[in-house]
Amino acid sequence: MNKLFHVCVALTLTACSQQQASNDASQTSKKISNTTTPAVNVPAGTYTLDKAHASLVFRVNHLGFSHYTAQFKTFDAQVQFDPKNLAASTVSATIDPRSLDLDNPPPGFVDALLGEQWLDAKQFPQMSFKSTRVDSLSIDTVRIVGDFTLHGVTKPVTLEAQFNGGYAGHPMDPHARIGFSAHAMLKRSEFGIVYGIPEPGSTMGVSDAVEFIIEAEFSGPPLVSSKLDVGEHK
Repeated sequence: MNKLFHVCVALTLTACSQQQASNDASQTSKKISNTTTPAVNVPAGTYTLDKAHASLVFRVNHLGFSHYTAQFKTFDAQVQFDPKNLAASTVSATIDPRSLDLDNPPPGFVDALLGEQWLDAKQFPQMSFKSTRVDSLSIDTVRIVGDFTLHGVTKPVTLEAQFNGGYAGHPMDPHARIGFSAHAMLKRSEFGIVYGIPEPGSTMGVSDAVEFIIEAEFSGPPLVSSKLDVGEHK
């Protein structure tokens, strides 16, 4: 009898444990779904970059020892956004290479990077990007293909972008707002910047590959109604 009793108890505890695990997994899935599904109740239209809430960072491999990180401080962008059809949206952007910003650069280093061997910013004072295609990969992810002009050369570049959501407006921010996180990779040699690229099989230099990391919020059409459903626009 005792043995049978213990077996029953064990089976009961196992079933309860499995049920609790299932409930926990369901709750976790629900939380993940709620936090990763962006709000799309925003109007279609023109969205301009909110420069106070945007950053454009890039990284290159240095000697195989680190990923040297810097940024451009002066850039602008515009999005023609359609939340019901992300593939119909367009993106355009400009970057001033002379706004290059480095942490603790040695004397003359910034001038060297802006010089002829690298960005040659005097001859090519602007970079630009203009989308040619937007592929909607999921409800909140898009692949943006476009023409990127750097160092006087135009080549296709692809951005992988996460749509972080948005709202139609707020009493303290009476315009629609959307936000994106994006990244892209390019080879600088394809744009004619070859100085310092390591020999094959070596890391002695600065990588050909350059990674761009973008965080950006955009301000859109004005709020139509002053009455907001806070639950819908969190």
